[in-house]
Amino acid sequence: MTLQQALAFGLMGVTIIGFIWGRWRYDVIAVMALLVGVTLNIVPAKSAFDGFKNDITVIIACALVVSAAFAKSGVVELVLRPLLPHLKGATSQVLLFAGAVTILSMVTKNVGALAIMMPIALSVAKRTGTSPSRLLMPMSFGALLGGTVTLVGTSPNIIVSQVREEILGKPFEMYDYAPVGLGVTAVGLVFLALAFRLLPAHRPTPETLDAALAANPYMTEVQVPEAWDPGAVTTVGKLDRLAGGDVTVLALLRDGQRKAAPHANTRLKPGDTLLLEGDHAELDALITRLKLKLTRSDRPIAMEAPTEEVRVVEAVLGAESILIGQSARQADLHGAYGVNLLAVSRAGYRMTTELNTVRLRSGDVVVVQGGERALPGVLKTLGLLPLAERAVRLGGIRHALAPAAILAGAMILVALKVSPVAIAFFGAAALMVAVGAIRMREAYAALDGPLLVLIACLIPVSDAIRATGGSELIAQTMADVFRGQSPILALAAVMAVAMAATPFLNNAATVLIVAPIGASLAQLLGLRPDPFLMAVAMGAACDFLTPIGHQCNTLVMAPGGYRFIDYPRLGAPLSLIVLVVGTGLIAMVWPLV
Repeated sequence: MTLQQALAFGLMGVTIIGFIWGRWRYDVIAVMALLVGVTLNIVPAKSAFDGFKNDITVIIACALVVSAAFAKSGVVELVLRPLLPHLKGATSQVLLFAGAVTILSMVTKNVGALAIMMPIALSVAKRTGTSPSRLLMPMSFGALLGGTVTLVGTSPNIIVSQVREEILGKPFEMYDYAPVGLGVTAVGLVFLALAFRLLPAHRPTPETLDAALAANPYMTEVQVPEAWDPGAVTTVGKLDRLAGGDVTVLALLRDGQRKAAPHANTRLKPGDTLLLEGDHAELDALITRLKLKLTRSDRPIAMEAPTEEVRVVEAVLGAESILIGQSARQADLHGAYGVNLLAVSRAGYRMTTELNTVRLRSGDVVVVQGGERALPGVLKTLGLLPLAERAVRLGGIRHALAPAAILAGAMILVALKVSPVAIAFFGAAALMVAVGAIRMREAYAALDGPLLVLIACLIPVSDAIRATGGSELIAQTMADVFRGQSPILALAAVMAVAMAATPFLNNAATVLIVAPIGASLAQLLGLRPDPFLMAVAMGAACDFLTPIGHQCNTLVMAPGGYRFIDYPRLGAPLSLIVLVVGTGLIAMVWPLV
């Protein structure tokens, strides 16, 4: 072992220990590893920032933006809506939601697919009394399985494709992963549909901020537009049933007359004004679905620049607010301050008067709309304290078809080899912003900064092991062990190594370290590198053993009330299934010799 190899192994070893220890953030460890690598001259200074311009980083960033726009469109809720009333028990819910998130993960980033489906699943679980602990982990594992089917489904596939290009001069294509991924996914879903009962049936979940604030519902005011097509929703009672009892009609205003708590048989007419009460998410869903019009959001917002955006902010009236004791009409919120009042929430009190005439009190939570530049100053002047911890939507414009069409177009262009993956998804992300499916502010928020920095910094660090000959050294050791034995054992060993490492490392880091070793091992054994690279991708993508190895598992931990030990209860047998089935399928689809 040379000095440069020893330094490269030592740096990577310290980095891995830092990841496992968990004392510092992943991205901080990666940044420091890159800095030390440059200082020790095992990472050339001119190559230090190659990771930030690498196609891997670009594809992942663009996939995150595309997934966020797709989630915002509401097209998934639209497709699943007819099925939701039939989900009475845990079995049917696991089948639908785990299956839906798996399919969605095949075309979007798997963590984005899970984020789209979780609110819908939790809402159904709450309505039917199903424990989230039975539902969320199968959805997370389904997202991981679905991500193995296409190039953009998960980061390991993207990175392995790049490694193949460096070795063989040609990357894996978008659907090269599908034959193996689909087989493993199908078997995995059957297992999840049967084995979810291994999870705790009743596990208390900590109340989130959203849930705590939702205990005090909002009152908002909407108008039935003149050109309204009600469909089946023609009465107050039908509107209530459509909302599943989560939204209440407090009053109906018609021709200057107010009718409090209108009867269920009261027919809705164009021009009616309704006072609605409910959680902001339920209100938003109902307003968007029925194409109702927020009465205070149609007033024009003064903009300081044409590039400025309209923002909706949730805020609390402070004890010194100048709005205390006044209504929005008396304070002339729009005329004097350029903002619209969209909703009000008051603990322990049900309001039935028009939104514009509600006298505000200290502690009221309000939703206001204004220009992004003027809004901070207006909030300060009015004595409103913004709640930055959660985003509120109320009847905003949703582009249901454009994101789906753009995503489908990108997938088709890649499948037909008309465009490289990076360009196709960069174009898709740009078009999502251009058509208004997602705003630039939301696009920036969708970027997973720590993940992107981690990958960009580890690319040159992990390449140092290959450049110094360290990968070949490890591969030679493994080759000595497996020489003369069945090649499928070496293939299974590579997948097992990747699968064992990814729960403690980020899966992207696992691939960057293990993929070059797998390719070198194949060459030393006189085998083709493709099946070994596929084994690395499959093993690194299937992290079912801990909550910390993948964002999907972390995302469901708190809502599901899971403990660390819960993951291997369901994940260990699933990992064994993937190892056996995946190794066999890879050997069948990708010849070893």
